[in-house]
Amino acid sequence: MNITVINGTEKQGVTYRLKEIFLAAFRDKANITEYFFPKDCPSFCMGCLSCTLKGESTCKDAEYIERIDKSLLEADLIVMTSPVYVFHATGAMKAFFDHFAYHWMPHRPALEMFGKRAVIITQCLGSGAKSAAKDIKHSLSWWGISKIGIFTGALMGDIVWENLSQKKQAELTGRVQKLSCKFAHIDYTKPAHTNLITKFKFFICRMMQKSIHKSDSEYLDGKYWAEQGWLGKNRPWRTQKM
Repeated sequence: MNITVINGTEKQGVTYRLKEIFLAAFRDKANITEYFFPKDCPSFCMGCLSCTLKGESTCKDAEYIERIDKSLLEADLIVMTSPVYVFHATGAMKAFFDHFAYHWMPHRPALEMFGKRAVIITQCLGSGAKSAAKDIKHSLSWWGISKIGIFTGALMGDIVWENLSQKKQAELTGRVQKLSCKFAHIDYTKPAHTNLITKFKFFICRMMQKSIHKSDSEYLDGKYWAEQGWLGKNRPWRTQKM
């Protein structure tokens, strides 16, 4: 089993501790690859559109993006972690998703993503955790991922794990272990179910790509959809590569 972890910060704080608790159930049975931002994805997307118009290998940051992309496509489980910064995921996490615009369903979604599972872990001082988790889930769902587990934690007294009360530590630990247990008992040899919302998004994008491909058969996105057979009867949730 392969797990790819995307950390929205290099700081080893409460979010890091919760992620470690979650991964404990997988340590003896999974190959875990972690990335920490901004270290492993240090540059902002410049909005040049090269990845969508000419191919992801033409991105100025391809040396970073291609390595992470390979790990994501090979993963059976994707774990996304981010503390809350002003009610949202970290800026580094947003920069990461910007770089992967070419994987969005309106462009060239990866076949493998439709059968994957993901977990989001986020926490904050007070409110905002649900908003940050929504940020991340929104992008993952547009990659084609339907099965997404979410942990959100609210810290009311301190933002340092060691300074939290034993009661608060126990509460957070128990909740994240419950989520971990749920995902640890999944049979990862079988692809995740693709829900109706994801299928609806796919069909809307299919209509768009079918029209574009008809008018310009060499346009990269439409050509990709045609090669996958998605403009015909093929559907990614029927042929996931797991």
